Amino acid sequence: MGRIYFTDEQLKDLSVNPFVKKASNKAITYTDEFKEYYVSEYNTGKMPLEILRNAGFDVKALGKQR
Repeated sequence: MGRIYFTDEQLKDLSVNPFVKKASNKAITYTDEFKEYYVSEYNTGKMPLEILRNAGFDVKALGKQR
């Protein structure tokens, strides 16, 4: 299966998320704060999709591989 790219609208949504350092049509670079938040929440037993949703991410746009 080929690579799935972010649309312009998805990139716009990502650009306003405070946990995104930068985003391209191929990848997201997360902030250090998000990485700390993610690990902290994961260690309390929350599932990855729940953490991402709570952080304001569209999990469908991220896809399973991201």
